[in-house]
Amino acid sequence: MRSYEVLPVRTLCLSPPVPTPQMAAPRVAVVGAGLIGLSTALRIAEVNPSCCSITLLSEQFSPNTTSDVAAGMLIPHTYPGTPIHVQKQWFKETFTYLFAISNSDEASEAGIHLVSGWQIFKNPSEAEVPFWSDIVLGFRPMSAAELQKFPQHSHGQAFTTLKCDCPPYLLWLEKRLKANGVQIHTRKVTDLWELHREYDIVVNCVGIGARQLVGDQQLFPIRGQVLKVHAPWVKNFIRDGDGLTYIYPGIDSVTLGGTREKESWCLSPDPGTTKDIFDRCCSLEPSLQRAQDIRVKVGLRPSRSCVRLQREVLSQGGAKLLVVHNYGHGSGGFSVHRGTAEEAAHLVGECIAVLQGSSSKAKL
Repeated sequence: MRSYEVLPVRTLCLSPPVPTPQMAAPRVAVVGAGLIGLSTALRIAEVNPSCCSITLLSEQFSPNTTSDVAAGMLIPHTYPGTPIHVQKQWFKETFTYLFAISNSDEASEAGIHLVSGWQIFKNPSEAEVPFWSDIVLGFRPMSAAELQKFPQHSHGQAFTTLKCDCPPYLLWLEKRLKANGVQIHTRKVTDLWELHREYDIVVNCVGIGARQLVGDQQLFPIRGQVLKVHAPWVKNFIRDGDGLTYIYPGIDSVTLGGTREKESWCLSPDPGTTKDIFDRCCSLEPSLQRAQDIRVKVGLRPSRSCVRLQREVLSQGGAKLLVVHNYGHGSGGFSVHRGTAEEAAHLVGECIAVLQGSSSKAKL
């Protein structure tokens, strides 16, 4: 019989543990190669550069992940079960990290770029100043002249944020992982316990797969259907107030969205939905009528009331496996991925410290 011990979530700034001469470097497996898995594995490697070996395991890689479907815009989604100050810290860390990349010679390869635009509202009550307004660049109310572009909307907010284009950003993360000595293997993991003989610590970043992998019934899919179109003249993003309709220009294509279908597991595009999305976006930006090369993508956002960032101990027959969970980012993964990776890396550091303590006691 397997038992579970859930340890309290703690955010600690630990110095990277250093293995003792008698102790072999802990073996860490990160399961999942979407945005969260890749960024978490990279941050673990950066925080713990010489005290553990890291392997990334996944059945699917880019371009076949949910992250490849996402628009990749840094406009935060609110998690009702997570304190706002925590969400703001995650977003700030992510924005700061990506802004530095956008200002470097890596920007083109990484697919990171600044994009300016408008968030528009039909009702004044919807136009509240969001918690992240002082992190994005140049946040301000829209002028009357700007609002003339959107006659059906009475209020709006203008700002500049960042966008991550995928697959380029995911492929850049993979390249960084390899440069940091992380091993990458294609493997389907059906039970975390199957890894206990090969690894000392397992980091669970499987997104919606966690519903089956660890039986998390608080996790549910929100189906998203989007269009990727060729419309290089569209330079500014447009987001309708509720976030259901949006136009997000990237480097090579413009993402048009979208849908939020709770508890839908269907990955097949719906033609009626495609027409509805296109019509809604054209009502905001009529020039899109001339868009070409329309491709339809569907993904399942791994949603729950709060991101699961937590340590856990699995045990069976006297054997133990230390686990760190980092999943459940829903619609907001790109906006907070570096921040949650930072916290997950510190939880892994705590696990390494536990292993070191156990090793020291065993030698007494």
